[in-house]
Amino acid sequence: MNTSSRQNEVIEMLTARGECSVGFLARRLQVSGMTIRRDLRELAAAGRVVRTHGGATLAQRISFEFQFLNRAHRNQEAKLAIAAAAAELVRDGDSVIIDSGTTTLALAARLKERKDLTVITTSLPIVSELQFCSNVQVLLLGGLLRHGTPDLVGTLTETNLEHLRADVAFLGADAVDSLGHAYIDSIEVGRILTRMAASAERTYAVADSSKLGQTALMHFGDAGSWEGLITDEGIHRSLATDLRRAGVRVIKAGNGRDRTR
Repeated sequence: MNTSSRQNEVIEMLTARGECSVGFLARRLQVSGMTIRRDLRELAAAGRVVRTHGGATLAQRISFEFQFLNRAHRNQEAKLAIAAAAAELVRDGDSVIIDSGTTTLALAARLKERKDLTVITTSLPIVSELQFCSNVQVLLLGGLLRHGTPDLVGTLTETNLEHLRADVAFLGADAVDSLGHAYIDSIEVGRILTRMAASAERTYAVADSSKLGQTALMHFGDAGSWEGLITDEGIHRSLATDLRRAGVRVIKAGNGRDRTR
């Protein structure tokens, strides 16, 4: 195993355990303690780890980046399919509200193909994704940087939304129950999502099938009163039936589509 691969293994173990001793890392990677200490010195110099007595812990920034990437890779195929289906609902020249999340980040990447768009978002990763796209104007809503996450929240964000009107909004959800009620785990984010839905002519919830049939902390909107719920083909047939009965238009992303209300 070369130095780069070994150091990546160290980062992964620190991500999983929080803190590791030199002895533990040496045994797991089958190298000497001297080699691990040298790796930790190099990783600390690069700002990736923080040395502790007898070992190391992950630097906070790197820990956050790993957590975000892990979320992005979870159910990745479903998220990419949802993003592709959502992008088809955007027309050239539209103004589009996109909230912060890994599914909506995948959607932002697909919108690079559209012309003369205005994208309104609270998400720093979405801004980064679109910043060099000449055919997309990006409006980053002001506000407070939410602790431990790459998005903006707060009174300023909510006030800014009151003065905006968009053609379409795509809102992620941590859960959607069988009646189409959309939920989020953060009250702060929930208030922003409610405002986003109110600021758009058309609103879609986007959530992969692993989040359906569940609830979370805050109910922020109802897919039945919006244009629909975009999910993947993993949605259980009985749940799709319950959602339709509740008045939700279910859009299944993948080889087939179900646009029946």
